[in-house]
Amino acid sequence: MQTLHRFPERPDPLLTIVVPCFQEEETIPEFHQRITRVVKRLPVSCEILYVDDGSNDRTADILRHYQDGSSVRCLSLSRNFGKEAALSAGIDHARGSALIFIDVDLQDPPELIAAMVDYWQRGYDVVNMQRNLRIGDSWFKRMSARAYYWVMQRLVEKVDMPADVSDFRLIGPAPLAALRALDERSRILKGMIGWVGFRTIELPYNRTVRHAGSTKWNAAGLFNLAIESIVSFSRKPLRIFSLISFGLFVSPSGRIV
Repeated sequence: MQTLHRFPERPDPLLTIVVPCFQEEETIPEFHQRITRVVKRLPVSCEILYVDDGSNDRTADILRHYQDGSSVRCLSLSRNFGKEAALSAGIDHARGSALIFIDVDLQDPPELIAAMVDYWQRGYDVVNMQRNLRIGDSWFKRMSARAYYWVMQRLVEKVDMPADVSDFRLIGPAPLAALRALDERSRILKGMIGWVGFRTIELPYNRTVRHAGSTKWNAAGLFNLAIESIVSFSRKPLRIFSLISFGLFVSPSGRIV
């Protein structure tokens, strides 16, 4: 028999939906309309926490228009720190005992949140959404994502990082508390969530086309994410560098010089 979670302190737990935003003035109104419809139907009380990652368009103004101080809040970062930092800020400021990450561009359908909450209530601590089809992604983004997961699965040790698992996920109270307890200067959440463990399930879904605007990811951003991930979770590059350095100090005769 499957054991249901016994939620602490309140029978109707507060769930925080964290939405990172950067230059998304075109997508926010449609997203907000859809996410509020979803939230009203959920069996748990929710708040929506928008995190503006230093946008210089009308993103912050639009978000402030929706903010009501209770069910909808807006956090504005002083400059553009990047998506990982925006998600990390969401973790630090969420009031919920559990949270969901979702992008604002509507490639990840908000309507799937109901299924994520259902699996959480069945006893899963982490519910990862795994992309089955990447309909709206360019050839470059599909290939770079494939390369990222290929490298991570071979270099990263003791971290479960399934391919095509997006940032669209639910994190329950136990793993959320574990993440908050980790003293990391730079949080790479894809790896950290797998590293802390707990009962996890992947739900396949089809990623749709972006509602409006264009992706903010570029080659430099993806490369930096890969480097930070490898440095944070793998000792293999350090071992390779150490062997190379040692070799530079060894003479052809085998003596250390």
